[in-house]
Amino acid sequence: MSQDFAQHLRQAAPFIHAHQGRTCVAYLPGEAALREDFAAHLFDLALAHGLGLRLVLVLGARPQIQQRLEQAGIPERLHHNLRITDAATLDCVRQACGALRHEVEALLSTALARTPLGGRRVEVVSGNLVTARPTGIVDGVDMQHTGELRRIAADSIRTHLAQGRIVLLSCIGTSPTGESFNLRSEELAVAAAASLQADKLLLLSPREIPAGECTPAALDDYADIPEAERSLARRACDAGIGRVHLLPLDRPGVVLGELYTQAGGGLLVSAQVSDTIRPATIDDIAGLLGLIAPLEQQGVLVPRSREQLELDIEHFALMERDGAIIGCRALLPLPAPRCAELACLAVDPQWQRDGRAAALLAQAEQSARAAGIDQLYVLTTRAVHWFVEQGFVVSSPEALPASRQELYNWQRASQVLRKQLD
Repeated sequence: MSQDFAQHLRQAAPFIHAHQGRTCVAYLPGEAALREDFAAHLFDLALAHGLGLRLVLVLGARPQIQQRLEQAGIPERLHHNLRITDAATLDCVRQACGALRHEVEALLSTALARTPLGGRRVEVVSGNLVTARPTGIVDGVDMQHTGELRRIAADSIRTHLAQGRIVLLSCIGTSPTGESFNLRSEELAVAAAASLQADKLLLLSPREIPAGECTPAALDDYADIPEAERSLARRACDAGIGRVHLLPLDRPGVVLGELYTQAGGGLLVSAQVSDTIRPATIDDIAGLLGLIAPLEQQGVLVPRSREQLELDIEHFALMERDGAIIGCRALLPLPAPRCAELACLAVDPQWQRDGRAAALLAQAEQSARAAGIDQLYVLTTRAVHWFVEQGFVVSSPEALPASRQELYNWQRASQVLRKQLD
């Protein structure tokens, strides 16, 4: 077995566990179906479903509808960027959405052993799960069969998801009187995620999307992303969806990268804090070793055996992200009144940004104050300037309590710093 494959699988395992049984709504714009890699994106979504993710697919069809209109010689009519859907246009909408839905169902039925679905049968359901009403007359313009969302059959969708099915929604909704209405598929995706209280909303985009993470308010810093997509992400967060992911279609494997790697594959928009800090337990030893071992090999941290970690585990706190350990710190009591040593402060190299080390330090200081500690010591060989920036002052080994001086490694020659807590 390839060591790279084994390592990738180990790194993905926490995310696989974290996403099992969670609900995700994925929006695929009509442009996705025009790409040669459309099947690959669908197969990746189906793979995530096979790993336990409860999946709702919402299909856009704007270019397909436009193509049908051109073939029929029907001019496109827009009002406030909304398509005016007369009877002839509605026929084109039905044809485009129906053909696209059958294409997706056929691809997801490709269960031969040599295909990316690996011989697994995937059940896909659709139907009258979306109730709509007419938009009516806007500024004197009759929108005809252009509609607005009235209700989503959330309970029925949850039942299908619990039974292991993928739910497929298109931009056509029906009214209680039996009429059909053309809906905005992007709005449908947001509404479906909100109604289902989905854990994630994936918004795939035909445009380039930078990788990273931001709050809804910070979306304005991403001027290269069209305002329509930024506005959609904001509305999704306002609707209570915890995590909204903007993903570029032109990045192979972007869905799997976003769901099952720490680095992700697109832009995560979240109003909530993604990282959590909690006390470590004995069950965290393996994950903790995986975090600090590379830093020990580089000489950044003092090597610690598994046995030593087990003895000190009650003094450790961990920073987690999606179930994966990405940072740690230890607060070790010293044999002197109201003193402690801050040790093993580390953040995974992929996440050494956005103030994570400072957050771990702040949490350690808060814990120290709560324990009646007012003086922190730290020993470091690489991060003297950073600790000085955090309010520590350079000291000397002789300033350490006597018993800690006896354990000082003169060969390593770590710099001693001290901070008086308020």
